[in-house]
Amino acid sequence: MAQIETHTGIRAPEKQVSGSRSNPVAAMVAALRAWQSAGARRKALADLTPDQLRDIGYSEANRPILEVKAGLMTTLMSMR
Repeated sequence: MAQIETHTGIRAPEKQVSGSRSNPVAAMVAALRAWQSAGARRKALADLTPDQLRDIGYSEANRPILEVKAGLMTTLMSMR
């Protein structure tokens, strides 16, 4: 009677070994894409008016506000 033996592969498949090397690369690519989409999102929000920001549920962007008192121009012109 012939003896038949089956051997299971003990070695890790080649795809798994090479895949472990690409994980840092995949993480860097994912981080780059997230950074790019965050930048695009900030740029798109910066172009919106305060009314449009309120419509989509965002509070008004923190932009510098210059407050000018009523008589400031008169005072500056008199100092000339």
